[in-house]
Amino acid sequence: MSESLRMAVAVLGNAASVSLYAAPTVTFKRVIRKKSTEEFSCVPYIIGLLNCLLFTWYGLPIVSYKLENFPLVTVNGVGIVLELSYVLIYLWYASPKGKVKVAMVGIPALLVFTAAALVSSFGIQEHRSRKLLVGSIGLVVSVAMYGSPLVVMKKVIQTKSVEFMPLPLSMCSFFASALWLTYGIIIRDIFVAGPSVIGTPLSILQLVLHCKYWKREEPNKGDLEKGNLEKVSLEKVGLEMGNTEKDMTNQSNGNSVNKDSVDGKC
Repeated sequence: MSESLRMAVAVLGNAASVSLYAAPTVTFKRVIRKKSTEEFSCVPYIIGLLNCLLFTWYGLPIVSYKLENFPLVTVNGVGIVLELSYVLIYLWYASPKGKVKVAMVGIPALLVFTAAALVSSFGIQEHRSRKLLVGSIGLVVSVAMYGSPLVVMKKVIQTKSVEFMPLPLSMCSFFASALWLTYGIIIRDIFVAGPSVIGTPLSILQLVLHCKYWKREEPNKGDLEKGNLEKVSLEKVGLEMGNTEKDMTNQSNGNSVNKDSVDGKC
């Protein structure tokens, strides 16, 4: 029973995490369409990439014992591909200042993973010690990943708009963190459950902000342009109707004058 429950939660956790990693595709379609990163931050995606790299490494037999944590490898392997794609797209469309920020955050992140991989492979012999090293670093990075939306949440509160905090991302974050928290408790692994202890309440806070501010979002430029066109059309129709009524009135007055003239002659 416990093994079946563990596998069921692992499968659901994988599905929720893949949805979480795929959620920013909506954001990056907008970036590609507008050819600008606007006010979006690169930090969550770089930290997400580092988190996927570390936990993929954590789940491999090099660190873990045999295939005990293989579900981590499958989901984080997909995460690496997606998060790397987001970072590259961001780098392509970012301003020169944004590109510098990507480099300043991305290079240290890659160095952290490289150092953890080399030390755990060649500097430590026991699986338990390797798990302790990689898991501890992964725990810190995961907390940072779940904490990175705090910057966006601050912006949401200041602007009273959730434009730059997509709802699909917040919902997927909630389901993924809740399921991995459950999975970590079942297998009694603090490094799997630990990040979700922070991630679950933070994702709930994001959903609360969505409920509070979603109605206050301003219409986008396309809607405004559409509204202006409709307004112009209505004004044009009103003007044409007014001119028609005026012509009819003039015609009626002209007929009255002609009739009076005929009566006077008689």
